[in-house]
Amino acid sequence: MPVAYATLGSDAPAGSRPAASTVATRGKAYIETRLFFGTERPDGGPDVTDRQFLAFVDEEVTPRFPRGLTIQDGRGQWRDSHGVIERERSHVLILLYPATEARLRDPQIERIRNAYENAYAQDSVARLEERTTADF
Repeated sequence: MPVAYATLGSDAPAGSRPAASTVATRGKAYIETRLFFGTERPDGGPDVTDRQFLAFVDEEVTPRFPRGLTIQDGRGQWRDSHGVIERERSHVLILLYPATEARLRDPQIERIRNAYENAYAQDSVARLEERTTADF
């Protein structure tokens, strides 16, 4: 069976480079949670404004995650329950916390999701989680 090797930015043969498992990993174990907040209301009410969203972050998120967070603006789309593709302005909230705090943080994150869904008549707030390493 043929075997091919490729290197990027190095002329050293594969056998002379350290194996990936011997390279030191930087940082500690963290969880990165991303929450996706839509701004259009399925009930036909007015869109959630930036001011309302930031007030929501101040009231619901910051008290639970006072060490920091990141907010990114986005555009999202999904297929609704009627099969229609919906597009809307959205906000992505990124939370990064030590993996050892995962059990503590899970119910706090769920409260944030539920609070937004209830306050702004949303069908859902998507949640994405990944294990990662972080170094500060």
